[in-house]
Amino acid sequence: MDNQTTEQQVVQSDPAVETTTDQSQTSVLATEEQTSDNFQDLIPDEYKDNKALANFNNMGDFVKSYISAQKIVGADKIPIPNKYATEDDWKAVFDKLGRPATPEDYNYNFKEGEVDQDLIKSFNQQAHKLGLLPQQAESLIKFYNDLNENNAVATEQNVEQTRLQTEAELKKEFGPQFNKRIDQAKRLASSTLGTEFLNNTFLKDGSRLGDNIEVVKAFSNLAEKLSEDEVVKGDSSSYMTAKDIEKEIASLTEEGSAYWDKQHINHAKTVDEVYKLRQTLNG
Repeated sequence: MDNQTTEQQVVQSDPAVETTTDQSQTSVLATEEQTSDNFQDLIPDEYKDNKALANFNNMGDFVKSYISAQKIVGADKIPIPNKYATEDDWKAVFDKLGRPATPEDYNYNFKEGEVDQDLIKSFNQQAHKLGLLPQQAESLIKFYNDLNENNAVATEQNVEQTRLQTEAELKKEFGPQFNKRIDQAKRLASSTLGTEFLNNTFLKDGSRLGDNIEVVKAFSNLAEKLSEDEVVKGDSSSYMTAKDIEKEIASLTEEGSAYWDKQHINHAKTVDEVYKLRQTLNG
């Protein structure tokens, strides 16, 4: 009996020991938690002011950053030339970045006829000298192509608008003589300056020389003074003066004519002709 009692006492655990053990485990966990939450406290004092460590809040982020840095150390690096660098130093950098070996090695994805090949050759020489990568060079060409196309469209629209404005103003001023005076002015201007020069010369306001209202009026006035000149006169039989038009209208609308007789076979035709003559007379 005594032996059994002694064994039971040995097997039973000491409450004080268990309490001490639990407290130790709790202390360890609290320390780990504190370590995890206060990573900055683990940094030695001489490194605490280092800005490179300011953004780390836990050991996991620090370890990831360290591993990433080690990978970069082994990578192929390109030194940045300083102000004392030579042209050869820069060439070495351009080559490492991916510049083609020669200007002729630039390849673009342009359609046939989309760009001027002679201009491309000249551009490639400069692009290679500047160290442009193929994608940079192609982007520049596309940019200037689009810019030129937009400018061409804008110029053409401006030219057409100016032409219409000039035509409208001269119709008001010349009236029934518009076609005759414009034709005479064109004949004189073309024989004097040439059609190509008139059509391809642009003034500061964006208008074409041949469409500029002051130029047209100047040649028209000069043509009036030289009306007997064969160059200016042309086929004068195709033009009608205001008096000729009025006379024709009076003839077509005289009493008893088809103009007044709705049953007449030529009534509609006569009415239409009179309408057009009056439109011409009124500009």
